[in-house]
Amino acid sequence: MVNKTVYIAVGLKTNGLKEVLGLWLGKNESAAFWMGVLTDMKARGVEDILITATDNLNGFTDTIKASFPESVTQICVVH
Repeated sequence: MVNKTVYIAVGLKTNGLKEVLGLWLGKNESAAFWMGVLTDMKARGVEDILITATDNLNGFTDTIKASFPESVTQICVVH
């Protein structure tokens, strides 16, 4: 048996519509994994992220800032 997780990024456009930005398959979640995701999103045309919501994964906020320096990160309280 192989355990893997599918991670999804969903964006909310300025007109209020949601858009699936991508699905990524991974063995475990890490800041390095998310750096690959953010790099992929930029390569596919995402120009800016206004606000991100995360569960405060160690190093993730810094990873977001490295890719999208103007982004503001909101830490989830409950998920």
